[in-house]
Amino acid sequence: MSERVAIVGVKQSRYQAEKKSQHLTELVYEVVNGLFAGLGITPAGVDTIASCSQDFIDGRTISNRTIPEVEGAYLKSEAKVAGDGSMAVFFGMMRILSGKYQTCLVLAHAKMSEGAQNVIANAQFDPFYQQALGLDELNAGALQARRYLHRYKLAESLLAEAAAKALSIAAQNPLAFRGRETTPAEVLASPMLASPIRELMAFAPADGCAALLLANESVAAQFTDKPVWIAGAGQAVDAYYLGDRDLSEVKALQSAARKAYKMAGIKDPRQELDLVELTDFYSYQELMWMEGLNLCKRGKAGEMLLAGRTAMDGELPVNPSGGVLGGNPLCVAGLARVIECFLQIRGEAGEHQLPKPVKTAAAQGCYGPAGQSQCVIVLKSD
Repeated sequence: MSERVAIVGVKQSRYQAEKKSQHLTELVYEVVNGLFAGLGITPAGVDTIASCSQDFIDGRTISNRTIPEVEGAYLKSEAKVAGDGSMAVFFGMMRILSGKYQTCLVLAHAKMSEGAQNVIANAQFDPFYQQALGLDELNAGALQARRYLHRYKLAESLLAEAAAKALSIAAQNPLAFRGRETTPAEVLASPMLASPIRELMAFAPADGCAALLLANESVAAQFTDKPVWIAGAGQAVDAYYLGDRDLSEVKALQSAARKAYKMAGIKDPRQELDLVELTDFYSYQELMWMEGLNLCKRGKAGEMLLAGRTAMDGELPVNPSGGVLGGNPLCVAGLARVIECFLQIRGEAGEHQLPKPVKTAAAQGCYGPAGQSQCVIVLKSD
């Protein structure tokens, strides 16, 4: 990069299963206004805006059309990414690197409580063959989890171990609504949703919003004396049709990770990263995405998990926030991962702050059935 891009401030709402008291615009205003207040700026300090939302979740075409006023988008360029919030960060970074803008507000929102999520998710599949089967995110994930377990001869109990870890850690995150001390036995006793995924192995629909401000190197010091720099970023998309890919593969994630690591100058991510925040809508994804991020060999993530290497005090902590299983909505999930890395690097993660300093972290976001679209962002302290 010819000029570095920094994250200079962040803000998240509390994530809840249902935010009945807030209209979507009120939720976005709460977060954006909180971000501006924390930075001591007004909307005039923002050159452009990248938002992330989904028409089907919001129940309206052009889902960002209701929020320009509460974003502070008057007479500004505002564009929407219909995917994951990490991809909006990627897009915002590119806007700044174009040289046209110095600052970019990035935000993501969703109120999943206001729709039937299986019906909404079904709409993203092939309309001629796959929609009629009733496919949604859950049963597509179940197909992928079963294929992964079969290919590497892994026990279903590993998925329970990953879920128990995530939910127990999330108990320390005041913004998560689903965290509590959980044992693998409790996970395995929870109702089966789509084999092998049980209720406590799957994320719960949530409402929430998150935002951050990006700034180029020339103006970052105007906002903070502790900028966190985007050292590398990569994005890739796998085949749309489920039958056109081996679901046990993670080619899009591997490609995105390679690009991000190369840009950040990282050759051995397991040794060079201090922290990883990844988007685990289902507990099997913590294992698969770790492998796709080249943190271990394929089929070996479970061994790292069982050995405690990914715990809060492990050699490479994974999801000290509790991850998506702790309670994050679609669209917002990946942006929350980036924000959590930012907070850990700055030592501002509160009750779930890691015991050792964090200088380099990787955030991963995904969108689409069985992790079709992937984004990896590497963050570093100054």
